[in-house]
Amino acid sequence: MTTLLNKNVYTRITASTKIDNKKITLEFLKHYKSPDIRKTHLFGGRYENIYLNEKHIPELSPLIDEATVHAQNILMAEGLRAGYWFNYMPPESTTTLHTHDDDDELLSAVYYVDVPENSGNLIIYQDSEKIEIKPETGHFVFFKPDVQHEVSLNNSHEHRLSIGINFGKIK
Repeated sequence: MTTLLNKNVYTRITASTKIDNKKITLEFLKHYKSPDIRKTHLFGGRYENIYLNEKHIPELSPLIDEATVHAQNILMAEGLRAGYWFNYMPPESTTTLHTHDDDDELLSAVYYVDVPENSGNLIIYQDSEKIEIKPETGHFVFFKPDVQHEVSLNNSHEHRLSIGINFGKIK
């Protein structure tokens, strides 16, 4: 299911059933603390970006392939590449206000791997509008890379796992 809302600010798409979120979560937990895993964006004592890929988690291949197809459909463009990272958000943490327009990004997305109840909403700021999106496991949310966004406080007692994705032209 695809939902286009709020003047093209964001698009929500339900992922196919081929995505094994439980396996992705288990493999993430197995690898993310390894000292050779690249981590960036240290805020509030945690890294917001953790870089694992298909070598670590083979189940990512169909997920990223599907995300790229959706991005191509949204942009009506071919030849896109996807860069991605994990965001592992413990209880009582937030993700700070930011954009994804650092380079040549054409579209950004988040995929929700494991979202406990009350684990924080995606908040998008467009012009003077504040749009709060309740995340759902197994859903993508696509948005423009220059849109400011953040994630509200994780009020659950569990970690939340999502994957941020940026799409650009293949160079």
